[in-house]
Amino acid sequence: MRYLTEVFALGALRRGRSVEQFLGPAGYPERPGIRYVEVRPTKATFEVFLHALEDAGSETFCDVGEFPPLDPDDEEEEFGRLLASAEDALDALTAAEGLTGAVRGRWVNEGVVQDEYLDFVRAGRPAGAAPDGSPWRRPT
Repeated sequence: MRYLTEVFALGALRRGRSVEQFLGPAGYPERPGIRYVEVRPTKATFEVFLHALEDAGSETFCDVGEFPPLDPDDEEEEFGRLLASAEDALDALTAAEGLTGAVRGRWVNEGVVQDEYLDFVRAGRPAGAAPDGSPWRRPT
């Protein structure tokens, strides 16, 4: 099972592990990109980071952590843009979902977002919906 239930996502965060979610395509036709959100635990809080990266992968290279930022002139974007911070793990997930359009049932463990990206590539990089047919969501 790739996706974490809410209980498992919260458990991972409370054990000091990040959770991530692939958010789909971003950018422009002349500079295609991808987005994913990460909720990262720190010593005292849980931080929400949005990553906007150049779509530089393929079926044989899907390590999104190695992709360059979508905007190479934005140094902050290289490591993700801090969107929110919360003292509670559930509040951090809720903030991530509201700010990025992430969906509660699609969180994955750290590093599994690469598999989500690979599915996206194999499906032909669909603009309107995820490979499973779910629409790409945007912030509300």
